[in-house]
This record gives sequence, C-alpha cells and structure tokens, in this order.
Amino acid sequence: MNTEERKKAKKAEDSIDEPQIAVEDVERAETPEEANPAEADAAEPAATDAAEQAEADAAEPAVDAAAALEAEVAQLKDQLLRAVAETENLRRRAQREKEDAVRYAPAPLAKALLPVADNLRRALEAIPDDLRSDARAEGLISGLDLTAKELMQAFGKNGIEAIEPMGQKLDPHWHEALFEVPDPTQEVGTVVQVVEVGYRLGDRLLRPARVGVARKPD
Repeated sequence: MNTEERKKAKKAEDSIDEPQIAVEDVERAETPEEANPAEADAAEPAATDAAEQAEADAAEPAVDAAAALEAEVAQLKDQLLRAVAETENLRRRAQREKEDAVRYAPAPLAKALLPVADNLRRALEAIPDDLRSDARAEGLISGLDLTAKELMQAFGKNGIEAIEPMGQKLDPHWHEALFEVPDPTQEVGTVVQVVEVGYRLGDRLLRPARVGVARKPD
C-alpha cells in the first residue's frame, strides 16, 4: 500500500470514530438537574407558588364579581319589598277612603238639615200645654210632631244619631260647655242643661251638643 492509499484509509477511520466520540460525549453530558441538584430543588416550589398565585389572581375577579352580584341582588330585593309594602299601604288607604266616602256620604245633607231639626224641636217645645189640648191646634201640632219624628227616623237610617247628654259627664269630644250652673246636687262637670242637641255620624262629629254644666256653689 503506497502512501496515498494509507492517507485515505486513515481519513476513513477518523470519520468512522467521530460519531462514536460524539455519542460518548452526549452520554457523559450532565443534565442541569444533575449538574446542580440544589437549584433544581429550589426551582420546583417556586414554580408551584407561581402557578398558585396565577390561579389566585385569576380567581379574584370572579370572587369580586360574585360579591357585587350578591350585593345588587340584595339591593333589588330590598327595593322590591319596599315597593310591595308601599303598594299594599296605598291599597289599604284607598280602600279605607272608599269605605269612609260611603259611610260619611250623608254628612253634608245631614248638616244642612240640622237647623230644620232644631226648628221643629223648638216649635214643639214652645207649644203651651193649654194649646195642646185645643182641638183647633191638634192637627197642626200632630203635623209638626210627625214631621220631626220622620226626620229623626231618616237620620237614624243613615247612621245619624242625636247627642243628648243630659245628666252625663262633660265629654269635650262630643260636648261644648257654654256656661256653668251652681248646683250642689250634681257632681262638678255634669251636664245639667242642653241648649242645643248635638249630632254624630258614626264616629264623626257633625255638631257638638252645646250644654251648661254644674259647678260648686259659691
């Protein structure tokens, strides 16, 4: 074998051996974990903490949104309850006003007729006893008496009642004291004289009874 052939053979052997050396170098190469195990151990918790922090950061907006939604629902519920309560109050008030309108509908007419009732009463009270026994006045007196009774019956059918407090204790809600009368036989404040009969419609006063009350003598 000449010199030229030996060079070619040597070059071929070198080219065959190079990959083997490279493989051996790769096999002998150390991984980063093998090269520095302490750094690898420290990196694992750091990666876990970073992942947990990322999850927490992602969850915070969802928690805030849920809290805001709950607050909004609570506010809307409160507004709804208030609206329902207000509606119920309005309904009750309207119902009460409707009932009062029906119950007290006769009040204006009754007030207009009170002077008529007063005049009939005064006319009958002013008739002397001797005239009552006079046959010529009998028809007139009977007519006045019948008219007064029918008027009071009409009042009664519509819930209108006369207030005649003779002998009762003065009640400022229903009575109006005009004067005092010395009377040792009556308790102070007792009605001893009725000047004008009062009238009421249910629990509503149409006109107070105007009276005189007893007081201790001087």
